[in-house]
Amino acid sequence: MFAALIAVILMGYPVAFSIAGVATAFALIGWWAGDFNISLMGALGQRFFAVMTNPVLTAIPLFVLMGVVLEKSRIAEDLLETMGRLFGSLRGGLGVSVMLVGALLAASTGIVGATVVAMGMIALPAMLRNGYNPRLASGMVCTAGTLGQIIPPSTLLIILAEVMSSAFQQAQFKQGKFSIETISVGQTFAAALMPGFLLVAIYIVYILIRAALVPGDAPAMRETAARPKRAEIFGAILPPVLLIVAVLGAILGGVASPNEAASVGAVGAILLAGYRMGAPRWLMIAGAAALMLLAVAAGSAPVRLQRSDAGGFEYMLAAIYSGLALAGLLAVGAAIVTAFRRGVMIPAMAQTLSVTSMIFATILMASFFSLVFVGLGGEHRVAAILESLPGGPTGALIFAMAFIFVLGFFLDFVEISVILLPLLIPPLILMGHDPIWLAVLVAVNLQTSFLTPPFGFSLFYLRGAAPPEVTTGMIYRGVVPFIGLQIFAMAILWFLPAIATWLPGMVF
Repeated sequence: MFAALIAVILMGYPVAFSIAGVATAFALIGWWAGDFNISLMGALGQRFFAVMTNPVLTAIPLFVLMGVVLEKSRIAEDLLETMGRLFGSLRGGLGVSVMLVGALLAASTGIVGATVVAMGMIALPAMLRNGYNPRLASGMVCTAGTLGQIIPPSTLLIILAEVMSSAFQQAQFKQGKFSIETISVGQTFAAALMPGFLLVAIYIVYILIRAALVPGDAPAMRETAARPKRAEIFGAILPPVLLIVAVLGAILGGVASPNEAASVGAVGAILLAGYRMGAPRWLMIAGAAALMLLAVAAGSAPVRLQRSDAGGFEYMLAAIYSGLALAGLLAVGAAIVTAFRRGVMIPAMAQTLSVTSMIFATILMASFFSLVFVGLGGEHRVAAILESLPGGPTGALIFAMAFIFVLGFFLDFVEISVILLPLLIPPLILMGHDPIWLAVLVAVNLQTSFLTPPFGFSLFYLRGAAPPEVTTGMIYRGVVPFIGLQIFAMAILWFLPAIATWLPGMVF
């Protein structure tokens, strides 16, 4: 089934239809051979309904909208320009600024394509003009864009949290436990935060060492550019940082669920876009302040007017809360009107719709694929293969990581997450591996699927945005050292699991 799926995808068919076609073909072959009970197909409707009503997955379109609005409101361009002027005089400084901006955009947009295209159009020409090696410059832009998959909030981590939680529950049922534990999106976000920063640090150290050893690869900035003033730096960095703190703080602090925090992020992104595109600034600031105050006040002193003991004080609080909500609503309305007039809102909604549809179509068809795979006995085969490998639990985990890495050359992270992981992860958890640590190892491994040729998405995105003098071969060769650095980061996480498990242990 896996071989057939890869072959069909390599032919160029759309992924969701490829998955569904392969699943249908093998269901019919299995039925004809007497190895598949065709009545299992009756469970498809329930499986699809469970995906579409999953409360965790509803956060995906909101996070996508947040990222697309931020990308289209040119926040990335301002950040890149400011950071480039700040670090440009340092040897390798433009590369450092690309990585730092990539980390900030990762935490605020989380969309690989948007980040790679933005930096490919702005940062890559600037690095080439200043004498950077085209291969190194291409590799840095591709790699900085993929940080959106490991630094929360990210679509990969939301899907991974759901898959890991289901696998963890299956493992506990097989162990005979019926008072089961689950893994939340908040725990996964907390676990990925430190490894994400570790990756950024490894990339920056590599760039600085390479610039010192081979000065011609990453020279100091030749163009004369005024060093940004403190106000400019704060003006460029503060808005995305505030948004990141609001979204991640709400999730990690237990104040909001992932989809509630995602809606906070989407509203915050719309207000930021309005602020930058000409909406009344006093109204945007007042609206954002009103909504933040309302969130804090309503959380600490909730009002329930339907209670029989509600008195004058409660009615006064309700009036204040209503006024704050109205101020926030007016600000959001003004920001949306401004974004519509500037031609930003409709493209942002269209892109959100297409990205969300692609993700959900893949998840739904993967559910179909896994139903057929399990019905054919594939689940038991995978468990038996892992248990029979030499080296016990360690050998099984090395095999699983190598298998995911190789599949990343051909398949997207969504297909690997929702098709392969539900089969691989339960046996690994039963062997004693910590599920949260496992989730982070898998996330870093899946991040490399964006960089590995021939089908790494970052490579395609940059190919579309790069100047003509940067060839496809340069891009492919440029990412090789960074793939090695990601494998090095996985080795660090393997031997120091506390990097992934300390923060979720403290917060949760």
